[in-house]
Amino acid sequence: MEKNIEQILKQVKKDNVKFVSLQFTDIFGIIKSVIISANHLEEVLNKGKWFDGSSIEGFARIYESDMFLKPDLNTYAVIPWLGSPDGNTTRFICDVYKANGQAFEGDPRYILKKTMAEAEKLGYTYYTGPEFEFFLFKKENGILKTLPHDKGGYFDLNMDLAYEIRRDMSIALQKFGIDVETSHHEVAIGQHEIDIKYENALKTADNAITMKFVIKAIAEKHGLLATFMPKPIEGINGSGMHVHQSLFKKNVNVFFDRNEKYKISKIAKNFIAGQLKHIKAMCVVTSPTVNSYKRLTPGYEAPVYISWACENRSALIRVPAFQPERSKAARIELRCPDPSANIYLAFAVMLKAGLNGIEKDMQVPEPVEESLYDFDNEELKKLKIDKLPSSLLEALHEFEKDEVIKNTLGAYLCKRYINAKNKEWNEFRLHVSEWEIDKYIEIY
Repeated sequence: MEKNIEQILKQVKKDNVKFVSLQFTDIFGIIKSVIISANHLEEVLNKGKWFDGSSIEGFARIYESDMFLKPDLNTYAVIPWLGSPDGNTTRFICDVYKANGQAFEGDPRYILKKTMAEAEKLGYTYYTGPEFEFFLFKKENGILKTLPHDKGGYFDLNMDLAYEIRRDMSIALQKFGIDVETSHHEVAIGQHEIDIKYENALKTADNAITMKFVIKAIAEKHGLLATFMPKPIEGINGSGMHVHQSLFKKNVNVFFDRNEKYKISKIAKNFIAGQLKHIKAMCVVTSPTVNSYKRLTPGYEAPVYISWACENRSALIRVPAFQPERSKAARIELRCPDPSANIYLAFAVMLKAGLNGIEKDMQVPEPVEESLYDFDNEELKKLKIDKLPSSLLEALHEFEKDEVIKNTLGAYLCKRYINAKNKEWNEFRLHVSEWEIDKYIEIY
């Protein structure tokens, strides 16, 4: 239910709030915050809070830096670990506006809202459910040691040293109004997963950035570092962000068709076809770092081959099993994104690619249920199965060729995002690593 300013101000008084964190993300999805006194909240709720956009990555140039934050009233939540007898701290997630009152075209939340509005014109509401994997690393005297917190494996109990930590994370998330469905130890040592309820994509994205904020804060309270870096340790599984997706018309899941194989509809298959067509360009958003491509390699459960299936977890897009009487559970799962992505932008390009598949009536290839990791290049070529980009540079080249994905980000954000990613690639390209020293310094 939509909240109004009067209700919020009453709740602030009831919750003994003294400080307010106004939160938003930069173009990379890094959470930023401006803290105000609760005494000024009413004015901010009515008029917004001015800030210097030129200091935020990808936002604005010096001469156009005046921007303001407008809190989304439905994202009000008291931050549980900042409670104090002297008063509590609450937070709002904000939209970013320009000085002239127009929505800022470089705000990632705006990009998702704009893309969802395009879907709504076609009668669709976009639902998503991300699965967040992350690592916990030890600290000694406040100094990070790149050692996993435990040596547990998938669903382990006896070797899982983080049950109480994940419990505290889940309790904190629930205090933010986020429905935590499952949490467990993941495959790699020190690796964990927390899954939240399937929701409208904007609400899911808001919940996701809250989740990252909460997980990092609770880990810190336990003397640990939580990281969403895709591949922090060589030789073991990296962290993914598998995303379950569906489209609804009113209260009906249009991905469901009882009479079709896998029980998914023609619309769902068109949506899959659109994502398969645009996935190479999407990777610069869904797998956005140099490190992302060290996860996307065969042998570590991350998808590499552009294909779809039901049972096959080596496929890029999977149709998870569900009971036909539960039609709302019909969905597809995109398995290549990782949690370093800006989730607002990731959802936007995923939705736009799928809608393009529907609008162009794109046809899916035959599903491949065999493990693609066992296929050689000749078999892959015969089946016309392509691969994801193997580096950020390749993803950047693919992005430049795809007008649909470029248009999703818009000219303003696209230019700044791509400039930043080219800079990241060049920094990596010019860096001399320890591996190079060890490999070459004595033999040449």
